[in-house]
Amino acid sequence: MDKKLNRIKVILADRGLTNKWLAETIHRDPATISKWVTNATQPPLETLIEIALALNVGIEELVRMPEEQCLRKNVNTET
Repeated sequence: MDKKLNRIKVILADRGLTNKWLAETIHRDPATISKWVTNATQPPLETLIEIALALNVGIEELVRMPEEQCLRKNVNTET
């Protein structure tokens, strides 16, 4: 399974924002933010909501569905 479940790093880069900015905005340790943006660990759902609000994006933009799940969904919707 692909371990890259979130797109936090991509969205930060697209907006020209840093891990440090996110850490200060949502009051988390920069080391924790680093683990999330590298997908070493995943933030809890409540924190993911905080991140989405800070970045002004929908939570669905932060989450990457594993490829095999996408394939199953496409197969299920075609029947």
